[in-house]
Amino acid sequence: MHLSVVSSLDSHCREVAAARLGHTHSNSVVVLHDLLDGSLVLRRVYRDGQLLERSETMLEHGCLSCTVRLDVVPTAERLAAGGHDHVVLGLPPGVSADMAVAELRRGLDRPAVIDNAVLAIDPAELEDHVWDVHSLYESGFTSMPEDERTSGEFLIGEFGHVDTVMIQPGLGAELGGGPQAGAWDHGVELCRQLAPHAAVSGVHDAFRPGCYDRGEAHARTRLGAVRVPLDAGPGTFRTVLHKVERPLHPGRFREALPRLAAGSHWLRGRLWIASAASTRIAVQGIGPRVWLESTGQWLADAGHDPRRGTLPASDVDAALDWHPTFGDRGTVLAVTGRGEDVDPREIRGLLDGCQLSDAEMRLDFSKLEDPFGLGAGL
Repeated sequence: MHLSVVSSLDSHCREVAAARLGHTHSNSVVVLHDLLDGSLVLRRVYRDGQLLERSETMLEHGCLSCTVRLDVVPTAERLAAGGHDHVVLGLPPGVSADMAVAELRRGLDRPAVIDNAVLAIDPAELEDHVWDVHSLYESGFTSMPEDERTSGEFLIGEFGHVDTVMIQPGLGAELGGGPQAGAWDHGVELCRQLAPHAAVSGVHDAFRPGCYDRGEAHARTRLGAVRVPLDAGPGTFRTVLHKVERPLHPGRFREALPRLAAGSHWLRGRLWIASAASTRIAVQGIGPRVWLESTGQWLADAGHDPRRGTLPASDVDAALDWHPTFGDRGTVLAVTGRGEDVDPREIRGLLDGCQLSDAEMRLDFSKLEDPFGLGAGL
């Protein structure tokens, strides 16, 4: 059984992308799921553009994960058992491809190959999504009041996990006579900055199915991991990457963080902060929101060493960035934004100014203030 999953916030973009994927195999069906108010799941099944099935199911506890587990997975199983070689799953708006793939792997009775994980999006709306302060529920994308994710948080997560971004005018553009050319072009460029690994495919572009790699998807979406575009050519947007070997002074970094995040569409990376020296800290900023999160010990503090062959195979970043003295400890930060808002010299100067001096390196880290509340140092 071959499967493809399509995630989106725009039902029109999702339907167009799912229909395209339905043409990649000779015996495909396309399934569109929607979670409506009152825990009502609407399911539609298409073959060659023709509606084969339309049904509604009431869930006892309606949520996005329940919809996937109780309806999306059983539907995929049933259609595959009916002889269909390829099932395209157009997920309810707000359902992540990662969650869907995990539930499919866990719930299917038969082996399945995930051909593609696709994000369908109108690029002209991307910047507005990134900077939107409203939750998915408040914006009408999901029917769950407890869904506090912003559209930017959802999309950044999807950009990391999917292998393909399908661009298509959304429902608003279709009703309004088409997207503005400038916003569309800027959005396409931003897509390539936010998902440098992914194929960005327009409606009339050639599409190659069969390129989803779950292991690589998890490696690049691990908290603190950093992937940046290889091409740093001129354009509206840029990504600045900077690394600092020594621990960061917590007080100076607290003062620098707002300036690092200002104007940034996406700030991400891992931090070595002196007041929590044994803790690998992930930082992420999406539009107006910035947060820090502990991800556990550094591998060096847990006794791992590549010279003894003890590094986890999945931690590519640690293997590539291993320092002879500090191991995987260190700060790696990437900032993506408009060129006029993201100054490489300022970012590098701010981070370099946060690292400990020679005299501070000789101090007891545990005596430093811990403004982020991330734990005592070594």
